[in-house]
Amino acid sequence: MAFTGDFMCNSFKLELLTAEHNFAAAGDSFKIALYDNSATLTETTATYTATGELSATGNYTTTGQALTNIDPVWDTDTAICDFVDEVFSNATFTAYGGLIYNDTHPSDAACIVLDFGGAKTATAGDFTIQFPAAAAATAIIRIA
Repeated sequence: MAFTGDFMCNSFKLELLTAEHNFAAAGDSFKIALYDNSATLTETTATYTATGELSATGNYTTTGQALTNIDPVWDTDTAICDFVDEVFSNATFTAYGGLIYNDTHPSDAACIVLDFGGAKTATAGDFTIQFPAAAAATAIIRIA
């Protein structure tokens, strides 16, 4: 497995400067896909990939689940973006990480890789991805 921490994908940084993503609540659609320990997601991941993604069993659907965007705001001198915590209900699976990607973008552009720090398992219960506080030092997406 090649999860090496949480990070913005390199391609995403450039795409931000060319206005390819709209994080406003009424903007683009973003998803989070979950991955097992065979996935290789690094800072060079440029698009959604099915390689290493959890299989479509139980309540997990390949390509992941839609995220709810919260309008970007300022916090001090930092632009921040957040998502509502994502819950996979009645889940029975083990995930090692996730990929947030723009489902509206023609290439399903990768944005953020999340490393769960090891195996995270749910058995017939909720599997929740809790996003960090929407603040300058902690938001999932922040530009200072």
